[in-house]
Amino acid sequence: MTRDQLSQAKDRDLPASLIAMRRAAQMARELAVRTNTGIVVQRDQKLVRITAEELRKAGVK
Repeated sequence: MTRDQLSQAKDRDLPASLIAMRRAAQMARELAVRTNTGIVVQRDQKLVRITAEELRKAGVK
């Protein structure tokens, strides 16, 4: 769903779900840095592994 679709959704929980997913993604990045592990994300419909070092360089604490 796009942001516009989420903001116009009849279900009031849908807009909050985007915020929750972003918060969970940030927490996953922070955990990966603390445990020196990588994460896998989807970019342009491809799975991409990001190392803890790359996350550190991107400013994740």
